[in-house]
Amino acid sequence: MADDSENFEVLDLSSLRRNGDWVQNMFGDISRQSMGKQLAIGGASGWCAGYIFVKVGKVAAATLGTTFLVLQVAQHKGYIRINWNRLNSETEQMRRRLEQTASREYPQLLSRIQHFVKANIFLAGGFAGGFLLGLAC
Repeated sequence: MADDSENFEVLDLSSLRRNGDWVQNMFGDISRQSMGKQLAIGGASGWCAGYIFVKVGKVAAATLGTTFLVLQVAQHKGYIRINWNRLNSETEQMRRRLEQTASREYPQLLSRIQHFVKANIFLAGGFAGGFLLGLAC
């Protein structure tokens, strides 16, 4: 428990918000940095993203698999009853809505990603390489 006589240091993070993005404050405009710096920043961030992707993916796969297994056993033992016709029809409706949303949103997203990669080829290349290395760890 904290003692009333303890002194605490207050960390003011509002200056980061006022001055813009913290990445901009730390690195400046990354697209105007040297090729080596872009590759290093892209590679490091890609490695971190790939490593986290693997760890989260394993946990998600284990959770999803366990849930599916428990549901199958519970349904087989008669603890729960699944209305497969209703489940299939609702899944089909959701699939159609998702396709409609994706057809509206993804072409714009793809063009924005292509523009970013063309404008920051070294950063994107470093990120891709780092991501692959992160996946391998």
